[in-house]
Amino acid sequence: MHESLSALVTGLRGVEHFEAAATLTLRRMLEVAEEAVSSSLYAGRARVLRGMVHLRPGDAYRRLVSLERGAERAQPAVPEEGAALLTSATAWRSVVRYRCAVSIDVNLGTLEPHAEGAEVEGDVALSEGGGFSSNDSRQRFLGRQASHVCVLPLRAPGGEVEGMISLEADCPAAVGREFVWRERGEALQLFTDVAAPYLLALPSRPVAAAEVDEFLPVVGATMAGLLPILRVFAQQEETLLVSGATGAGKSRLARWCHERSERRRGAFEVLDLVTVPEELQMAELFGWKKGAFTGAMRDNVGSVARAEGGTLFIDEIDKLSLKAQAGLLHLLEERSYRPLGEGTGEKRADVRFIIGTNAELLGAVRAGRFREDLYYRVNVLPIRMPPLDERRDEIPLWARYMVGRRHRERVPSGLARLTEGAERLLSGSSWPGNLRQLDNIVRRAYTLAMVGHGGSGEVVMEERHVAQALSYEGAPGGRPLSEALRVAALAFVQEAQRRGGSLDLDLADAFRGFVLGLAVRQLGRDEAFRALGRESLVRNRNHHKALKREVEKVDALLKALGEGGAPFADLLASEE
Repeated sequence: MHESLSALVTGLRGVEHFEAAATLTLRRMLEVAEEAVSSSLYAGRARVLRGMVHLRPGDAYRRLVSLERGAERAQPAVPEEGAALLTSATAWRSVVRYRCAVSIDVNLGTLEPHAEGAEVEGDVALSEGGGFSSNDSRQRFLGRQASHVCVLPLRAPGGEVEGMISLEADCPAAVGREFVWRERGEALQLFTDVAAPYLLALPSRPVAAAEVDEFLPVVGATMAGLLPILRVFAQQEETLLVSGATGAGKSRLARWCHERSERRRGAFEVLDLVTVPEELQMAELFGWKKGAFTGAMRDNVGSVARAEGGTLFIDEIDKLSLKAQAGLLHLLEERSYRPLGEGTGEKRADVRFIIGTNAELLGAVRAGRFREDLYYRVNVLPIRMPPLDERRDEIPLWARYMVGRRHRERVPSGLARLTEGAERLLSGSSWPGNLRQLDNIVRRAYTLAMVGHGGSGEVVMEERHVAQALSYEGAPGGRPLSEALRVAALAFVQEAQRRGGSLDLDLADAFRGFVLGLAVRQLGRDEAFRALGRESLVRNRNHHKALKREVEKVDALLKALGEGGAPFADLLASEE
């Protein structure tokens, strides 16, 4: 084992991408498992099948790969095979709760934590019948011939569980008996702990440009990395939980998943709980019969019935009352419901559920505002929609899409575009309101551009139009400067990480140039220097040299980024 561990450490030091680190780690761990089998009473009667890495930072899937025993390298999830990679939600919950490895006897449906003294709690790990809380998980394991599974926590520095590694074996002779997992548990966990910093920090191998369509017309690098998992999740029947900030595009993503599911010919129904008073939530979900309550003047079909055969997207699930939560839990568990005022009998629900939230649901559980059992029912396939500030490469693409869509509504045969300056200004702005806020700004800037439109076939949205549209966002309650600076710093760090260390920290000095250049453009040269506390340079007539020096830093950064251009060259030319 010492040689395998040494080889793993040596190999991990030389990898650049997550996939390579996952391949090395899984290969070594599968070797350890095979050695354990060969020296056990199950030698010749058991097969080690595969290993998988599941990255779930913040309890949301980011990456999912598998390595079959004897394969060359780990393979990312793909829609045709992705269901086979999914493991048990029960196993994940247990690994997080007990913070240790767990062993699963699939045929018996039992799960045992490796930590001494840890006892499985029925409400968390196993159903009352002694099996998995979801029979789908058990069937997935059996479908890929896995009779015994070991799941180990991937822990970040500080101990937070941000993923897991699962190993699968086929050994009918060990059903109901101790397999090799606990015996080699410490060794397997050591391999996992050594690999964890690499698996959690390394970027994915660059992917080809993702295909776009009407439901997801813009896909940047961050979203492109999530799409393989989303394609897998889209084709499942289990509940999908999409978390993310308001306006980030959760509803659009839910529709995208519906269109890639087996239910795409069925209805896609949306129930936004923000718009529904608490006392009407049950009625909106399940429908009602005439006279069921005051104001029920006629029968009404609820959201579940309207989504029959298709998908129901329930947004802002944290707004659901405790009473309605009980009703939704029954619906998810039994796949049946009763409209309000219905006498007897229940209706069957042939519906796939996608749940949206911008809240931290586990925190709501701890605060008593959200049922724990419902949380585990909706948190089966969790994905996090990154905010727009974490998808900054998408900003100009979304702006082009939005202005083009807006113009086609008014002038179907016309053409609308943004100048480079307009796109740079949008890209450099902060978007706490995400796509919804960006769309509002683009609409406002488009209207300003139309004011000066001379009737030609082309409308050009310029930097001044965007600047004016953004100026209306400065009302009290907007994002503070410190937060905007944090977002800019995060964008710089992410770009540096993507480039593998080729973006020098000194290039961050370009921020001064951006500040000064924009100030001169907005206020004029002399007034800009005065506003920024450099009046002495104005008095000594040295401000042109200072402007030139700072603007050159901007040009250096853009050159390093491969963007070219000199956005403030006109300010210097006017002083020559």
